[in-house]
Amino acid sequence: MNFDMTTAHLSFRARHWFAFCLLLAPITAACGGNGPQAGGPGGPPGGSMPPMPVEIVTVAARPVEQATEFVASVKSRQSTTIQPEVEGFLTRIAVKSGQRVSRGAVLFEIDSAPQQAALASLQSMRPMREAEVEFARQQVQRNKTLLSAGAVSQREVEQFETQLRAAEAQLKALDEQLRQQRSQLGYYRVTSPTAGTVGDIPVNPGDRVTRQTVLTTVDDNEVLEVYINVPVQQATQLKLGLPVRIVDDRGQLLVTNKITFISPNVDTSTQSVLAKAQVVEGRGQFRSDQFVRARVVWTTAPAITIPVTAVTRVNAQFFAFVAEKSSEGMTAKQKPVQLGEIIDNSYVVQSGLDVGEHLIVGGLQKIRDGAPVMAAPPASPAPAS
Repeated sequence: MNFDMTTAHLSFRARHWFAFCLLLAPITAACGGNGPQAGGPGGPPGGSMPPMPVEIVTVAARPVEQATEFVASVKSRQSTTIQPEVEGFLTRIAVKSGQRVSRGAVLFEIDSAPQQAALASLQSMRPMREAEVEFARQQVQRNKTLLSAGAVSQREVEQFETQLRAAEAQLKALDEQLRQQRSQLGYYRVTSPTAGTVGDIPVNPGDRVTRQTVLTTVDDNEVLEVYINVPVQQATQLKLGLPVRIVDDRGQLLVTNKITFISPNVDTSTQSVLAKAQVVEGRGQFRSDQFVRARVVWTTAPAITIPVTAVTRVNAQFFAFVAEKSSEGMTAKQKPVQLGEIIDNSYVVQSGLDVGEHLIVGGLQKIRDGAPVMAAPPASPAPAS
C-alpha cells in the first residue's frame, strides 16, 4: 500500500515539472537566451560578426627580372706570375703578401756571390787584353816604318795587322762577356714588372729556387673581370651587354656590370661557355681569385609580386587572402596560389591572382575564409618631437 502511494506521488510531481518546462521554453527562445549568436565562434560565418580591419593593397604587375645565379670568380686583367730568371739560394724577401708595389720595386734577392766572382774574373782579364791590343798596334806601326825603309816585306806587315785584329776581337769578346755578366747579375734582384698587389709568397729565405719556381704573383685589382661559366644549354641566351648583378650572401645587390666578352668555344671539361663582365662599378670592393654570386639577367617582363607576409602555407600548399565585395560589404576569400622565386622580400606569383584584385597583406591572423573585413584606416604619422 505504501509503495503504490509513493509512486503516485512521484508521477504527480513529474507531470507538474514537465508542464513548467513547456511554459518556460517559448519565453527563453524569444529573449535569445544564452545560446550561440549568429556569426560568433559557434555560429554561421558572415552573420552579425563585425568586420575585421585589415591592410589591403591592389594587386598590380611590375617589371621582374628573369635571371640565373652562378658562382663566378674574379680575375685580374693584369696578373703576373713572378719567377726567377736565375738559380740560387733566396737571401731576402723584400715585400709581404697583400702589399701594394709599384713597377720596378724589388721583391726578392738571390745569392749572387758566384756571379759576382765570375764578373770579377772577367774584369781582371781586361787589362791584359787591352795590353795585347796596344802591343799589336805598336808592332803594326813599327813594321810599316820598316816596310817603307825596305827592311821588312809586305807579308810581314800583314801578319802583324792580323794579330792586331785578333787582339781587338778578343777584347771585344771580353767586353761582350762583361756586359752579359752585368746583365745576368741584375736578375739576382727580382723586381715587379707592373704595379699591383703582391699575392701569396710560398718561399722562404734560404730556399733554393730555379727558373720554374713560383715566387709570388702581382695583381692589379683596379682592372678586374668576373668570369662566369654558363652551361651550354643557357649559352644561347648570352648577349654582349646583358646585366650581371653581384649580390652578397643575403642576396642583397652589391654592384651591377655588363657582359663584355663571350667565348666562341665550349670548355670540354665542364661543357660551359665562358662569359666575362668587366668590373666598372664596384672597383676596389673585390680581389683577384675571389668567388662571388653573380646573377645574369636574361630578360625583364611584368609579373605579379606579393609580400611574403601575405602568404600562408597549409599542407605544402600556399594561399593568399583577397577581399571580395558583396551586398553586405567585403568578405575575405582564401585562394590557392603558385609561387616562384623571392625577389626583394616578395614572391613572384605564377598563378592564382589577377591584376586588380584586393590582396590582404596585414591582419591575416584575425580572419578566416568567409569572414567580413574592412580596410584598416592608414596609420597617423607620429607627432614630431
